[in-house]
Amino acid sequence: MKKITLVLLLVVMNVGYGESEKNHLEVVSGPGQHAQFFEKEITKKAELGFWLYLPEDYGVVEKEWPMVLFLHGGGERGDGVDDLHKVLYHGLPALVKQGKEYPFVIVSPQCPSDLHWGDQTDELAALCDYVADTYAVDNNRLYITGLSMGGAGTWSMIEGHPEKFAAAVPICGRGNKRTARKKLIDLPIWVFHGAKDHVVPISQSQEMVDALKEGGSTKVKFTVYPEEGHGSWGPAYISPELYEWLLSQHKGRGN
Repeated sequence: MKKITLVLLLVVMNVGYGESEKNHLEVVSGPGQHAQFFEKEITKKAELGFWLYLPEDYGVVEKEWPMVLFLHGGGERGDGVDDLHKVLYHGLPALVKQGKEYPFVIVSPQCPSDLHWGDQTDELAALCDYVADTYAVDNNRLYITGLSMGGAGTWSMIEGHPEKFAAAVPICGRGNKRTARKKLIDLPIWVFHGAKDHVVPISQSQEMVDALKEGGSTKVKFTVYPEEGHGSWGPAYISPELYEWLLSQHKGRGN
């Protein structure tokens, strides 16, 4: 297990309405409404505990490896240290724990107990950058997947950072239809959901898929498991076809 502290550099701006130019802050001496422009660099501290999986041949074969960012569900949140074992309950980390081997790096962070993945997009982007810079990772083959709350987090991450990933696999998660229609039509996405899911209704995934297709996407796939409930990640993550498809996706290459 690993826990790292990331320092993010953000720029905060506040722009007055009706002004085409940036008016830098000046002390206002008279009454009335005045257009102003505020700009300041601030730092944001991010602490994330995570599991890092390296393939069996990592360090033996000289190559850059694909990387998958895995986002767990709501029940596996914790403090990133003593609770980090919860991340191993479901999905890719659970399969690795059971002895499954994969031909890619897997990064499985833990969401803080009082937050959702949608609150952590900057932190997750910084974590991806850290791992990609530190290990032998192919930046053109960064993938993201997640289940339940992590499925929603997958949508949030690709909505906020569509340029970072070569493909995404959200499982039984909610997303933003308008953002998807505008920003995600060129990203390969494979959506999974159980038809009998009463926790996150299948309509949530169906609406996202419909929005992408309405926006012109030809790169979205949708698999529905007729007899599955909320645990649709079970059959999804053991599907050989999923990994064959995922590893065929390269950023900047027609898929």
